[in-house]
Amino acid sequence: MEAYTSVSQNAVQVKTNSFIRSVYNWMAIALLLTGSTAYYVSHNETVFQLIYGTPGLIMILIFAELGFVFFLSARIQKIKAATATALFTIYSILNGITLSYIFLRYTSTSIVSTFMICSVTFLACSVYGMITKRDLTSLGGFMIMGLIGIIIASVVNIFIQNSAMQMMISYIGVVVFIGLTAYDTQKLKTMAVTLPDNASGAMIRKGALMGALSLYLDFINLFIMMLHIFGGSRD
Repeated sequence: MEAYTSVSQNAVQVKTNSFIRSVYNWMAIALLLTGSTAYYVSHNETVFQLIYGTPGLIMILIFAELGFVFFLSARIQKIKAATATALFTIYSILNGITLSYIFLRYTSTSIVSTFMICSVTFLACSVYGMITKRDLTSLGGFMIMGLIGIIIASVVNIFIQNSAMQMMISYIGVVVFIGLTAYDTQKLKTMAVTLPDNASGAMIRKGALMGALSLYLDFINLFIMMLHIFGGSRD
């Protein structure tokens, strides 16, 4: 009986590790697509002028990004894995287009250094979320409330353009996305453990894509908040 239990636990651990590895692989692919797209657009004057010089286009792209996130979150179980993969890929590229401005606003040195700080912070929070025995559900709920507050404050600050308020939003945002990273990682671990043994490849792929999307959003937003704080302006 003990041998059977040990074999069963090992099988669960192998399944969990495989799923989590898939999630982080997809997240890495998304970050690579976003970063390379942002770099390309910012260094191609024709493309950059087309995107930022066309009235309303950047807002259309931002709303398209939101549409992709909401659609994937709501319909992931009803669409094919190939479709989910394509949408996830397109979203990563769109996000790279809308983030291309950072290469013109901030120095390359500050972007790289902030990215490294963000990566180390994200890794530490993700490891904590993976190994902690504490239930982070209440923390996640609190952080989601904080995220809603950040969104509202950011929209207000679009109109008033207050630099002090932007800095305050950034500091609070760092705390919020640190918490969300740990929370989402713990959810990811739970998802991996509870996957049915007979789960199809398509089901596993779609679950991995949704996990990758959550962590990707945490990382990108944490990076942007840190860039507001640590980024050196080109001005």
